[in-house]
Amino acid sequence: MVGKLGLIISFLLLFQAGNSTKTILFYGDSLTAGLGVSPEEAFPALVEKKIKQQGKPCKVINAGLSGETSAGGVSRLEWVLRQPVDIFVLELGANDGLRGLPLDQTQKNLQQIIDKVKAKYPKAKIVLAGMMVPPNLGPDYTAKFKKMYPDLARKNNITLIPFLLQDVAGSEKLNQADGIHPNVAGHKIVAENVYRVIQPLL
Repeated sequence: MVGKLGLIISFLLLFQAGNSTKTILFYGDSLTAGLGVSPEEAFPALVEKKIKQQGKPCKVINAGLSGETSAGGVSRLEWVLRQPVDIFVLELGANDGLRGLPLDQTQKNLQQIIDKVKAKYPKAKIVLAGMMVPPNLGPDYTAKFKKMYPDLARKNNITLIPFLLQDVAGSEKLNQADGIHPNVAGHKIVAENVYRVIQPLL
């Protein structure tokens, strides 16, 4: 009887260990997709590597799509959420900003994405990647755009990456020829920015 009990306990422990793998979904645009670099060099893959190096099992899903807007993000979300998610990293809005789209609509779309994730997976931890837009869009627009992310994070009690491209944006050495998308070296820094924020959530 004692032997059987020990086997049952061992089985349960193994079962729990097998289910401790965290699924992290990165949902974004070309920055997340890793435009111009290989999938292994994009920051989501680098974050996965860093987590595993710490001895923590995880599965990273890169659901980045080049050219994606916040509205596009809302429309394809249901399909992406067919699989359970432990951590949802939301990186959208930059293309809205570059197109000068109305910020109230962008904020509404991002809120809708957050609401849908919470409804589908109440226990999932949501991380919002803060972004900025070039100053040529005007001081009022750029200021409101930057403020939009911390406001959303505060309102929804979710984790904020203050600025995804911190120490990368504006650097010729860390970006591709377009001056917008990080190169291999830039993605390494972005991965550090992301890992630093999500590490306590693992």
